Amino acid sequence: MRRAVREQRAEAVMTMHPRGATTGGPAGEPGAVGPSVRFTVLGPVRVWADGVELPTGPRQQRLVLAALLARAGRPVSLEELVALLWEEDPPASAANAVHRYVGALRRLLEPGLPARAPGRWLVRRAGGYLLRVGPDELDLLAFRHLVRRARAAADADEAVDLFVAALEQWRGRCAADVVTADPVPRVFASVDHEYVAAVSAAATVALGCDRPGAVLLAARQAVERQPFNEQVLARTMLLLTADGKQAEALTLYHRFRADLKEELGLSPGRDVRAAYDRILREPREPGPPAANAGPVTPAAPLRQVRPEAPVPHHPALAQLPADLPCFTGRTELLEQAARFAAADDGALRVLAVDGIAGVGKTALAVHLAHRIAARFPDGQLFADLGGFASADGPAEAGEVLVGFLAALGVDRTRVPARTDARAALFRSVLATRRVLMVLDNAHDADQVRPLLPGSARCAVLITSRRRLTDLATMNGARLMSLDVPSAQEAADCFVQRVGTGGPVTDVAAISDIVERCGRLPLALGIVAARATAYPDVPLRRIADELAAAGENLEAFSDNDRDNPVRAAFSWSYRPLGSDAARLFRALPRHGRGRLSTAELTRLVPVPAHVAAEAVAALVRARLLTPVRPDRYDVHPLVLAYAAELARESRRRTGVTRAARAGAGRVVILSAGRRARSGRAPAALPRVRPALR
Repeated sequence: MRRAVREQRAEAVMTMHPRGATTGGPAGEPGAVGPSVRFTVLGPVRVWADGVELPTGPRQQRLVLAALLARAGRPVSLEELVALLWEEDPPASAANAVHRYVGALRRLLEPGLPARAPGRWLVRRAGGYLLRVGPDELDLLAFRHLVRRARAAADADEAVDLFVAALEQWRGRCAADVVTADPVPRVFASVDHEYVAAVSAAATVALGCDRPGAVLLAARQAVERQPFNEQVLARTMLLLTADGKQAEALTLYHRFRADLKEELGLSPGRDVRAAYDRILREPREPGPPAANAGPVTPAAPLRQVRPEAPVPHHPALAQLPADLPCFTGRTELLEQAARFAAADDGALRVLAVDGIAGVGKTALAVHLAHRIAARFPDGQLFADLGGFASADGPAEAGEVLVGFLAALGVDRTRVPARTDARAALFRSVLATRRVLMVLDNAHDADQVRPLLPGSARCAVLITSRRRLTDLATMNGARLMSLDVPSAQEAADCFVQRVGTGGPVTDVAAISDIVERCGRLPLALGIVAARATAYPDVPLRRIADELAAAGENLEAFSDNDRDNPVRAAFSWSYRPLGSDAARLFRALPRHGRGRLSTAELTRLVPVPAHVAAEAVAALVRARLLTPVRPDRYDVHPLVLAYAAELARESRRRTGVTRAARAGAGRVVILSAGRRARSGRAPAALPRVRPALR
């Protein structure tokens, strides 16, 4: 049986040799006429046609090819390719350059292809490009195919042989000859993660059937590539011991412990400590015979073995704020977000929620984090990034990293001075942990990017008033815009906040309150707190007071602090440039209702391109909401805030004009008196600059 499987393995490996491919076209086109083409991306990026290696062009062209191969039959968007080629400030010609590289690759693969004819290999898909390949044409797909077969194998020996065949496809890191960025771009890092996961699985099976030597070489290579991956290191230590190399295993442990202490200021984690303890207690621990033993059963998890020596205790990470006791609504949105954040697809999951001030972004993120926290046994990290509500400005990423590293047990004396070095240390510490992060109130993508872990075991929830498009383009974040809740959800939220002790039976009054609050959760919370504090006041009276207040936001003042609604909007208004601020104050002239771009640009007497940029600035600040091309909405409370600012601006303008007029009359009268007295007039005072 074992011999037959090994012959199968040899045949599979030969199939992947550069001169061994015999297919005539991409997967999905059987019988296509053309050269036999084969690609490799698990190591250097290389291409063969009919057994002859082809020149793949300059580095940026090879990087485009590498990204298409790493996606293996899935489209790569133009934005992703641009971000990959130019990490910062892509030139205006970036898209054209990508098109040229793709055209050159098409001509390389199909020399006779007319200029605008659709190719068989490289095709346009969903605003990007897709390279159509099959397992016989790409080493990455062959690797995945063999790993799937290994995981499904009923015989442990067969599984080990298939794992070894899969791991032999690798000759280095994914796209090793073209990837120079640090950190490694996600499209390639996720493929490297597959290698480490396969090594770990292969080691577990090999230990179970007493064949440690079969995967030892791959395990050593995995340790070299990821020296601080504790799961792989623990498996490698056990493989060495089972192969009779206990001294080497202990040397590996002590070197790892010293490096970890020196570079990161940490002690080995539980996986490595448990493996070390097992080695000391039982130098050789082969598994039971596995022939015809049914489906492969992994060895006992290492974390079940507790070291006898005491280990330093660090409090469990649990930094999430308290969840709202009466969170209601957002059901469909929460389900989508929970599925995405808790998915295990081999890539870091980043979910960025955006929306206007007071719409409930933080409440949603915290509620979602509590809901999925159990999937992240190593804890949760939380930080308020102060993007739009801090007098000191947005938090510095480097300072946030200091706090995170301290919470993770890193000695502050070991924390580097530079932000990029802190970020690298942070990624290293989280490399083998399953941690959920919540980054609240982010200012922009640049503030967030150094805080992202590199491990696919983690997930990150982000809230921001801005739509973090750059984070989606360059870091694969999923964007989710949060609108005000439906009328029914808003009413349910208000009733839950008021509670059973207050008068909640006046449905019409509740409906009026909801609409007067614009269904904004922040405003609803303020009114609900007032109703709870004064339970004898009928809800109808509160609704009437809100109606009487009209555009006056004083109706939402509370007794503990400044007006929260006004303050929330002010943090979006303050960073605006003069033209955008002027346009915002002019919005009440249009009144309520939907506005077109033309209507917006007519509100201020500036050139069209200046007005267009002002509109874009209001959209970025979430003071205008695009509802479809060329149409925008303004939240009623945002409009009320704009009206307040407009009134204050007119008042100040009137005071300034009166002061200037009065000062002018004083100057004229003074000059007249001097003329009548025969004295030479003194220089006129510089009134205008002083009044500016």
